[in-house]
Amino acid sequence: MTFDQFLRIVWARWKLVVGVLVLVLISTLLVSLIMPKSYKATATVVIDSRPDPISTTVAALGGALPSSILATQIDIIQSSHVAERVVRMLRLGDIPSMRKRWESETDSRGSYEAWMGGIISKGLEVRPARESNVIEIQYDGNDPAFAATVANAFAQAYIETTVQMRNAPARQYSEYFEERARQARSKLETAQTKLAEAQRQRGIIATEERLDVEMARLAELSNQVLQLKAVQVEAGTRSNQARRSPDQINDVLINPLIGGIKSDISRQEARLEELNARYGENHPLVQEANANLKALHARLRNETGKITASVGITDTIASTRLSEALKAYDDQRAKVLSMKDQRTELTLLETEVLSAQRIYDTIQLRQSQSSLESNAGQAGVVLLNAATEPAKHSSPRMLLNMAVASVMGALLGLMAAFGVELFDRRVRSPFDLIQTLDLPVIGILPDPSASKKGMFRRLKKGPDPSQGSGGNAVVPVKPMASA
Repeated sequence: MTFDQFLRIVWARWKLVVGVLVLVLISTLLVSLIMPKSYKATATVVIDSRPDPISTTVAALGGALPSSILATQIDIIQSSHVAERVVRMLRLGDIPSMRKRWESETDSRGSYEAWMGGIISKGLEVRPARESNVIEIQYDGNDPAFAATVANAFAQAYIETTVQMRNAPARQYSEYFEERARQARSKLETAQTKLAEAQRQRGIIATEERLDVEMARLAELSNQVLQLKAVQVEAGTRSNQARRSPDQINDVLINPLIGGIKSDISRQEARLEELNARYGENHPLVQEANANLKALHARLRNETGKITASVGITDTIASTRLSEALKAYDDQRAKVLSMKDQRTELTLLETEVLSAQRIYDTIQLRQSQSSLESNAGQAGVVLLNAATEPAKHSSPRMLLNMAVASVMGALLGLMAAFGVELFDRRVRSPFDLIQTLDLPVIGILPDPSASKKGMFRRLKKGPDPSQGSGGNAVVPVKPMASA
């Protein structure tokens, strides 16, 4: 279909198009006047993205919230829980007519608050503001005051539900941490009792300062043992030498008394030789000299024996002192080891006490935090603007309805015109003849009622199959095909 055909059909059926358009406009106007007026009240809430000053588990999101969080908040507002809370807040259960309607529709089965919440939720519309944390809560009702009241009730119920959703887990955590705190306190008291009992049994001797003193005493005894071992080795060596060669030991050699005796023996031996050479062996002087020499030798042996005995006594004393030092060292070493064992046991008990104390303090801190969160009355949602009674109704919107009706009426009118044209097809232009008869148009006779100028202009221009006129078309007869 060409645009020319479209215009010819519309022009031929314009009364039908206008009639349908007028009918649709009148119907829309009547329906808009008959429909009850609806009022839409809007309350806005803002979700605060700042960090919670009480809770340590909620971090600042900064800026606009993610779309998933806003979608979750919208679902919460539209949930049956919030709607039932609105029913309780507005005391809609006290309306006898609604009670009777519920009983008749449900046979008193189910929850009245859930049923009533489903009814009032039909007029609710929740939508987020663009690129912000603001949520608009709109309610559409027949009464402006009721619409504003319900919108504010939904906003308040949403805030209270958010607080409840936050406080309920915190309250459960608080109870859990309180029970854990009692158990941790019991363990701490048990550990402290064990530590006190262990300290009382050991007289609190296994302290760091006492252990340091005993360690220093052990080191001192070790040094004494080493020194006494050196002394005992030296004394043993001198004693063995004294037993083998008493006159060759250093103590004998450096002793002045022994040296004097040896000098006397030397002089007496020289005198004896002189007297023996002069008087002979039997002379009294020679015999006296022999007696004196024997006495000097006896004295030398006696003094040497004394020195040798003193060396042996020194060896015995050194061995005794070494044995005593070794015994004292072993006793001190056993004491230090015992104190270390006690210190280890007490350290374990002290570590157990400190661990129990840290666990108890941590649980107590979390319990206090959860208790604060469970009693908090804010949940990061603030009522930005409360709903007020709308001054004008939101529907029906007369201008919008008439504009839509005009467009729809025009479309319906055109559809009706083309529908009638399908059942009542007429030739309105030469192009229609070409399509219908499949024959070329030779010429177009002018309309007798047309003006002469228009007639001459058309004859001069010649026929145009794509454009028609009010003239008569001359159609040639299609020749028959030869046999």
